[in-house]
Amino acid sequence: MKFTLSWLKEHLDTTATLAEITEALTDLGLEVEEVRDPAARLGTFTLARVLHAEQHPDADRLRVCRVLTDDGEKQIVCGAPNAREGITVVLAKPGDYVPGIDLTLGVGKIRGIESHGMMASERELELSDEHDGIIELPSGQVGQRFVDWLAENAPEKVDPMIHIKITPNRPDALGVHGVARDLAARGLGVLVPVADIVVEGGFASPIAVSIDPAIADKAPYFAGRVIRGVRNGPSPAWLQKRLHAIGLRPINALVDITNFLTYDMNRPLHVFDMAKVSGDLAVRPAKADETIMALDGKSYDLPQGTMVIADDRGPESIAGIMGGEQSGCSADTTDVFLESAYWDPIAIATAGRGLKINSDARYRFERGVDPAFTRPGLELATRLILDLCGGEASHVVAAGVVPDTARSYRLDAARTASLVGLDIPADIQRATLIALGFRMDGDMAHVPSWRPDVLGEADLVEEIARIASLTKLQGRPLPRARPGVPEPVLTPLQVRERTARRQAAALGYNECVTYSFIDSTSADLFGATGDAVRVENPISSEMTHLRPDLLPGLLAAAARNQARGFADLALFEIGPVFGGGEPGEQATQISGLLVGQTAPRDPFGSRRKVDLFDAKADAEAVLAAINAPAKAQINRKLDPWWHPGRAGNIALGPNILATFGELHPRILRALDVRGPAVAFTVRIANVPFPKVRSATRPALATSEFQAVERDFAFVVAPQVEALTLVNAAAGADKALIDSVTVFDQFTGLEGGGKSIAITTRLQPRDKTLTDADIEAVCQKIIDKVQKATGGILRT
Repeated sequence: MKFTLSWLKEHLDTTATLAEITEALTDLGLEVEEVRDPAARLGTFTLARVLHAEQHPDADRLRVCRVLTDDGEKQIVCGAPNAREGITVVLAKPGDYVPGIDLTLGVGKIRGIESHGMMASERELELSDEHDGIIELPSGQVGQRFVDWLAENAPEKVDPMIHIKITPNRPDALGVHGVARDLAARGLGVLVPVADIVVEGGFASPIAVSIDPAIADKAPYFAGRVIRGVRNGPSPAWLQKRLHAIGLRPINALVDITNFLTYDMNRPLHVFDMAKVSGDLAVRPAKADETIMALDGKSYDLPQGTMVIADDRGPESIAGIMGGEQSGCSADTTDVFLESAYWDPIAIATAGRGLKINSDARYRFERGVDPAFTRPGLELATRLILDLCGGEASHVVAAGVVPDTARSYRLDAARTASLVGLDIPADIQRATLIALGFRMDGDMAHVPSWRPDVLGEADLVEEIARIASLTKLQGRPLPRARPGVPEPVLTPLQVRERTARRQAAALGYNECVTYSFIDSTSADLFGATGDAVRVENPISSEMTHLRPDLLPGLLAAAARNQARGFADLALFEIGPVFGGGEPGEQATQISGLLVGQTAPRDPFGSRRKVDLFDAKADAEAVLAAINAPAKAQINRKLDPWWHPGRAGNIALGPNILATFGELHPRILRALDVRGPAVAFTVRIANVPFPKVRSATRPALATSEFQAVERDFAFVVAPQVEALTLVNAAAGADKALIDSVTVFDQFTGLEGGGKSIAITTRLQPRDKTLTDADIEAVCQKIIDKVQKATGGILRT
């Protein structure tokens, strides 16, 4: 949004400086993008008078001038054809920066003659494109600042241009009047009210208007009138200067008036040449295969259903976006139809994006113009056309009704302090809203029609705080609700998840984050069948099911890395898995995947393939980090995606805490992962929480009595697992036996048996063990193992 300072002052009676205004705009939320102030660029240039001019001895097109300046007479070489004795000129001295040629002057020699400065043209000072000669001023004193002379004689030349950035929720600021309203509410001046203009028509409009009922919700109101006998020449100088200042090219009076009101009052309009309109005008959806040549010179194929303003021949305008070239106004136009309408913002945005047209009208309509100003805007434009172009206006014709935007919200003065932390007196809050155009009825604030963004009580507070300035906020420490240690923010499960994540990272794994959805092939491999985990409307064929496990995502990541040449991988992920689509049918787990070798190649032979014991060790490390019980059992009630003989569960009875081991070769082949591949999964929520919650660790339990270790070797059947033997030995005397570990296994004995050797550590708590005590415990171990495994003590 661009405007000049003088343009703003036509809507705001103010004595504020440019710096004060720009600072206030940014503080109000209308961020200043650029300020182009000619006075800042021209402040160093002064007036001078040419006392004498003669031909340069060595150049036909150069003249050597003696110039009277405020520093005395100076010699200046000039190539301008109008450099002559007696004229008042604009002088740039050595050291001055000339913006039009991007040069800082110095004393120089031109064809052997010194020149102390230059006499400037309008283009060199960026005042216009004129460069045929130097500036000749009709008056002025030698030494007077050029900007001061311009302020007195041509103020439009030094009128600053302000460019502000408008957020999508502030369409009211897309007109100069709306910007002035905000500044007036801040206290930088008094808002100049918009004149209540009504132009009485002198005849019935020969053109009628209508709205197709099928799009009445998208085009609720359409109005216009005929103005005949206009003279459509160039617009007056003041209007052309306004448009030039904001970067618009003047075209003709009729078009310039509509462009001016678009920026002045945020009211886009359109003018049709009546001589080029056939029949009445109707707002309707575009038909199949309709096209239009728009005012930008491009032809557009209109998608069926696009809103257009059409006559008997076809579309004459893309509603709310751009007019058609066929009915556009030219210098020969004498009779026009002036249109003012309100369009649904979403419909305009949809059509504009589909056609890829950007225009000032679309920019405003899709953000929301003031619906209540539709008819007053038509009257204002009519008055301007009659004043500048002459003619006679008809009665207004209209179709539809202006949308009712009336709404009100209660103003609670205390909420300003609670929501934004500003203590603003209630009477000032009310005055602020009134200055912004709100109507107060008791505690109820009625929202003006030009503020579609105000939709609740909190928005009233935001407006009050915005005008008061959020820069007045002061930081204050919040009082503690109660003394002592604050309540923890994270739940125990969240703390456990964080601990598990850190432990996995410390073990050397790289964290992955994958989608909670997997494809149907992976779903079948991991048991996610049935409608409970199938997505009704998946965004792609690779996201059709909720994941029952984290391993499908990790395996897919491994396959992608292997395809790119990374063979040795350690990946983990922590996140939810789903047994169904209901809230209670999900759980959090952490899974790790090891693929390839354990180390890079080296001369010491430390490189080997990963195996299930790597996965087991890592699973136990994660369990230990989240304080899982140390004495858990291993079982093999496995899911089908694990290798049946090289995997196991770590469990407390039926409660499975973790699973580790090799993945089934069938799974690796299906997901294109080259093995070896081992993994672990820890079900974080299955680990029991401590019954007694304490912020401190329990006391270290030590014993002052000597521990005793005894070794046993048992001959058992080949199918007996070492774990069964270890658990049996440990259960012989749970109070006295501290640990049981396997230190040897030998197969190939006569009869097909195998030998398993274990070490048991006995730790007394109340006395030193005697030989009799040790022998009694050893016998219990032998008996327990024989009963559990059928094995015998090896001699």
